[in-house]
Amino acid sequence: MPQLICNDLTLGYEGQVILSNLSFSVNKGDYLCILGENGSGKTTLMKTILGLHKPMNGKVSTGDGLNRKKIGYLPQQTSIQKDFPASVREIVLSGFQGECGFRPFYSKEQKKKADENIELMGIADLKRRCYRELSGGQQQRVLLARALCATKQMLLLDEPVAGLDPKVTEEMYELINKLNTEHGITIIMISHDIGAALKYSNRILYIGNEIFFGPKNDYLKMLSERGEGYRGNY
Repeated sequence: MPQLICNDLTLGYEGQVILSNLSFSVNKGDYLCILGENGSGKTTLMKTILGLHKPMNGKVSTGDGLNRKKIGYLPQQTSIQKDFPASVREIVLSGFQGECGFRPFYSKEQKKKADENIELMGIADLKRRCYRELSGGQQQRVLLARALCATKQMLLLDEPVAGLDPKVTEEMYELINKLNTEHGITIIMISHDIGAALKYSNRILYIGNEIFFGPKNDYLKMLSERGEGYRGNY
């Protein structure tokens, strides 16, 4: 049974359609990369999956024990967010805010899990550092640790390596892949890097004039049949 089902979605703003007739499903343990041109609706789709944006038509549903409120999310950072004056541990702990409700403090169990996620991301030595003093790669590890506080099942990542240098980019990709292969977390990632998509994912969703959804080998076959081949970054 799929963890996530998107059925006949139409997405848009103020009555203007940007994406229509989109259907796909994601199974537990999948690594789905979403590719497509800027403005094609990739981020809108991700926000719709999270329940932050209402579809104009169609339905998003979950299964296999997945609660949509328990999906971890790493959005694209704004310049204001990069300059946030809080400690690394405070940022990571804020991933539990959805669980706390009206309770004004974090539980002992939540603090333990936050520390475990900080350790998993390899940033234990930065725990008490101010977030805005960190490098871009370090900040992304902090935000990934924060997203993990919300889930053990599924992560949605919106261009998690944007603006990072090649070495740090590769480290982030390996870290995300480890979460998928060793910890069993389903990954849905928006990317412009077709090379990384074909290296790490098992399924591709391409959004453009035409929509493709399926195994990455079928996507490669489609490109080959069109004479496009693999051309590096999209």
